[in-house]
Amino acid sequence: MTRAGSEQTVRPQRLNSLLKNSVARRFAPAAAKAGTENKEFIAAVNRCATQTQDQNRVFQQSAKPGETQSSCRSAEALRHPKPDATTLRPWGTLFALTLIFIGTACTNKQGPASALKPVGFGSALVESSGGKQIGPTGMVLADPLVVQVNDEQGTAVAGALVDFSGPAGVSFDPPSGLTDSSGQLSTNVDLGGMAGRYQLSACTSTKAQKSVELKIEEIALGYQQQIGFQLDKKYCARCHNPESTAERVSNYDNLEVKPHPFAEGDTLNKMSDADLIAIISHGGPALSKSALMPPYGYTLSKIEIEGLIAYIRLISDPPYHAAGMVYAQK
Repeated sequence: MTRAGSEQTVRPQRLNSLLKNSVARRFAPAAAKAGTENKEFIAAVNRCATQTQDQNRVFQQSAKPGETQSSCRSAEALRHPKPDATTLRPWGTLFALTLIFIGTACTNKQGPASALKPVGFGSALVESSGGKQIGPTGMVLADPLVVQVNDEQGTAVAGALVDFSGPAGVSFDPPSGLTDSSGQLSTNVDLGGMAGRYQLSACTSTKAQKSVELKIEEIALGYQQQIGFQLDKKYCARCHNPESTAERVSNYDNLEVKPHPFAEGDTLNKMSDADLIAIISHGGPALSKSALMPPYGYTLSKIEIEGLIAYIRLISDPPYHAAGMVYAQK
C-alpha cells in the first residue's frame, strides 16, 4: 500500500474518532437530562461510527499488497477520493440523527402548564392566615399564605381560581390554583433577597369576569434587622408584646404603665433615632418616661442597639419615614 493509500485509510478513522468524541461531549449532558430518547441518539451515533470503521477495514483488506498509485488509482484521486453513496451513507445518517436529536431536545423542554379552569366564582377574597409575617430575606416565610374566596352570602366557594403576584424577587409556590372544598388556597412565599415591606396581591374573578383583589403585606428582615429581631425576643417582647406564646408569657398586663409595642408607629415614629438610643441605653428616665423601662447600655453593644432600632423602624405600623427624605407617591 502506498503512503497516499495509507493516509486515505487513516484519515477517515481519525476524523470518525474526532467526530464521535465531539458529538459525545456536545450532546451527552443534554442526553442525560432529556431522557431515554436522547440516549438512543447517542447509541445511534456509536453505531454510525462503528459502521464507518467497518467500511474502512473492508477497504484496507480489499487493497492488494504492493499496489502502486497507478495500478490502484491516480495520486490525485488518492488525495481527493470521490465519495460514493456507500461512503456518504454513514455521514448522512449521522447528520440526520443530529437534526433529529436537536428537534427531540427542543420538544422535551417543559412547556407552560395548562391553564386552570375555574368551576366556581366568588365575590369576595379574604385573608385566612399568613399575612403580616416577619422573616429573613432569601428564605420562605414560616407559614403559608392562605386566602379564601366567598360568595355574596359569605359562603366559601370551591373551585375558584386565585392568582398570586408581588414585586420583583418575590416567588410563590404555587403561583396560582383552585380553591379547595373549604374555599381556601395556600401558597408558600419567598420574599427574595431585599429587606423591606412587600405588598403582595391575590386576585380572583367573579362570574361576570370582574376582578376581585386582596392586598397582603409581609416583611423581610435584612442582617441588621435580624439582629434586632433576636434581641426583641430575648429582652423586649416579654413586656412590649401584649400577646403570650407557647415559649413566652407576656408581662404586659402586669405593668402599671403599659409599654408601647414595637409596631406602634403612631408613637414610636415621632421619636428620633437619638431618642430611641437614649431610652434603650439609659432607661425610661432618660426621656422622662417610666422607670419601669430599665437601661440596657451595659447589656447591649452599639451595633446591637442600632440593629434593634432598625428592626423597630421596619415593623412600624404605619410605616416609618425618616425625616428629610422624599418618598414617591403610589
